[in-house]
Amino acid sequence: MIFITAKFSVVPEHADRWPEIAADFTRATRAEPGCLWFDWSRSVEDPTEYVLVEAFRDGEAGAAHVQSDHFKAAQDALPPYLVRTPRVVNTTVDQDDWSLLGEMAVPGSD
Repeated sequence: MIFITAKFSVVPEHADRWPEIAADFTRATRAEPGCLWFDWSRSVEDPTEYVLVEAFRDGEAGAAHVQSDHFKAAQDALPPYLVRTPRVVNTTVDQDDWSLLGEMAVPGSD
């Protein structure tokens, strides 16, 4: 799978509304057939920083994502709400779902 983590620094006056601002892009991406997950989290240390964790089935699905109409729309719509260009880590991982963190296993939970 293609595994991507990106950090978005949002203009402070728009930080509380970021999930709403990115909602159409989020919904459309989650509906892509090759999207495994597309999840936003807000930093506990910096309320203007959002972290996006996303995964796509394979390179073909990743390419379809960046070529989609909603991705192109987001390229125009989202940057005015950002302080700087998002930072990203993008890699290919030989798995298709989350692995269990065995070092913190919760008995009876899986």
